[in-house]
Amino acid sequence: MMRFLLLFSRQGKLRLQKWFLPITEREKKKIIRDMTTMVLARKPRTCNFLHWRDLKIVYKRYASLYFCCGLEDQDNELLALEVLHRYVELLDKYFGNVCELDIIFNFEKAYFILDEFLMGGEIQETSKLSIAKSIEASDMLQEFFHSRRWKST
Repeated sequence: MMRFLLLFSRQGKLRLQKWFLPITEREKKKIIRDMTTMVLARKPRTCNFLHWRDLKIVYKRYASLYFCCGLEDQDNELLALEVLHRYVELLDKYFGNVCELDIIFNFEKAYFILDEFLMGGEIQETSKLSIAKSIEASDMLQEFFHSRRWKST
C-alpha cells in the first residue's frame, strides 16, 4: 500500500501531496523536507528507488516535476513506477501534454484525477478510458451547475 504521493519541482516546491494514512502535520512537513532533499540530491542516472526509515521510496522525474511515493516494505517498486507513469498519462490525457503550470492552476483537477485512480493508497481503477469518462462526466456536471447558477441570479 502506498503511504503518500508527492509532486515537487526541481526547485523543491511542493505542487501536490496525497496522504493515505493519518499523519500529523509536523510529520508531514518532515517527510516532505526529507523527500525533496534526498531525491533532488541524487544524480540523474541513479536508481529511482531508495530506502528511508521503514519505507521504500520510488520516484520518477517528468520534465520539471518529480513524482515521489512512499511504499510499505513488501510492495513492488516496479508496480509503483507503473502507477506513477499511469497517473502522468492520465494528467497528459486531460491537460494535453501536462506541465507544472497545469498542476499549479488546476490543482483541484489533478487531485480529482488522482482520487479517481487511487483510493486508500491502492489502485482503484486501471482503465484509462473509465477514468477519462468519469472525469468528463464530472466536468459536464460542473459546467451544468455553473451555468445554472449564473442564469438563476
